Amino acid sequence: MSDSNLPVMIDGISAIADQFDGYLVDLWGCVHNGIEPYPEAVDALLKLAGQGKTISLLSNGPRRGVDLTERLDQMGVPREAYHYVMSSGEAAWHALADRPDEFHASFGNRCYHLGPPRDVSVFTGNGLSKADSIAGADFILNTGPVEYSHIVDTYREILGKALELRLPMVCANPDLLVHIGDDLVICAGLIAEKYNEMGGKVAYHGKPYASVYDRCFEFLSGIDKRRIIGVGDGLRTDVFGAKKQGISSLFLSAGIHSEDTGGMTPEPHLIREFAGRIASIPDYASSRLRW
Repeated sequence: MSDSNLPVMIDGISAIADQFDGYLVDLWGCVHNGIEPYPEAVDALLKLAGQGKTISLLSNGPRRGVDLTERLDQMGVPREAYHYVMSSGEAAWHALADRPDEFHASFGNRCYHLGPPRDVSVFTGNGLSKADSIAGADFILNTGPVEYSHIVDTYREILGKALELRLPMVCANPDLLVHIGDDLVICAGLIAEKYNEMGGKVAYHGKPYASVYDRCFEFLSGIDKRRIIGVGDGLRTDVFGAKKQGISSLFLSAGIHSEDTGGMTPEPHLIREFAGRIASIPDYASSRLRW
């Protein structure tokens, strides 16, 4: 692979702001760390909005968009810093309400919720009922670990019983790992990956899958895809998803792939080599979202 395949390194998003009018911006690891926002990221969003750019926050959070907006309010992220919020949880909610394909239409309305109580909005108001046990469920709704300290093996017994019953799984967050403060914890995607390896059938909602992008493009209606960029720290979600949708990408190296891509001092060759193994090579790279 020649050096022409290296991402373009930038210090801040101001270097490319004149090239793009629509921004799909990841939340965890980009705008905040799960506990508090990154001030320089909020500053960058405010400056982009001030220049008339349209910003859709695009999260693989397994909750509905309104929940994420409330959480951003609690963190002190001003609503002037963005225009729309879209999430994997929102995409899952609509798929379970509308049953748009054969997979989702193949099972009933009783879900076994594998996840914490805070994710209740994904199965509220869309015709679902909560099963108290695997035996009474039509499918598993996987929103992630119940406790941040849990590992995939915590759920081995539950997944084994679900497999015996041939229950399909709906995964409302394809992410494998996420930072909570300084800690790296598992996400629903890692549990879903294990279930798939065991022989279970899984449908995913969120980046890099099309349904979550389709709704964002509705928000950005009228903006040419060549003028839209996806921003985030996930190579297999943010960068690969952007590539599949025909838009540009900005990779942030100080996130979940920090140890492999240079962290706060990103190395273009490291990014190229690592990204080439697991996803697509980003168009641009920086350590953090900043102006």
